[in-house]
Amino acid sequence: MNIFNKSKSIDILLIEDNPGDIRLTQEAFRDGKINNKLTIVMDGEEAIFYLKKEGKYTNVGTPDIILLDLNLPKKDGREVLIEIKSDPELKCIPVIILTTSAAQQDIVNTYSHHANCYIMKPIDFNEFIKVVRMIENFWLEIVKLPGK
Repeated sequence: MNIFNKSKSIDILLIEDNPGDIRLTQEAFRDGKINNKLTIVMDGEEAIFYLKKEGKYTNVGTPDIILLDLNLPKKDGREVLIEIKSDPELKCIPVIILTTSAAQQDIVNTYSHHANCYIMKPIDFNEFIKVVRMIENFWLEIVKLPGK
C-alpha cells in the first residue's frame, strides 16, 4: 500500500542564480517520484515580485515549498527569507536554505529568521543530486505541506 498521494502537484520555487546548480536541481527533480512543478527565479528581487504576485507574476500560484540560496544578486537571500517570514500571506511556506555557505553566523541567522532547514550544497555532482533527492523524499513525500 502506498501511503503517499502522488497525484497532487507540488509547486517548488527555486531561488538560485547559479546556472549549474539550477540544471542539477532540475535534473534531480525530473527523475523524482512526485508530480512537481519547478519554477526558477535568479535573484532576490525577482523572488519577492514572484511571491507577492507583482508585475509579470500577477497570475502565478503560491509555491508549496521554497529552495533559497543565500548569495543572490539584487537582494540577498537573507533579506528574502526575512521578507517571506514576516509576510502573513507567505510565512507558512517552508523555506529550505540550499547554499554553499558554511558560516555559523548564516546558519544561526537563518534559523532565527524561521528557515525550515539549512543544507549546504555539495561540490560533487553525484552528492548534489543525492541531496536534492533527499529534499524531495523528505519534504515532498513524508512532510504534510499546508493545503496539500
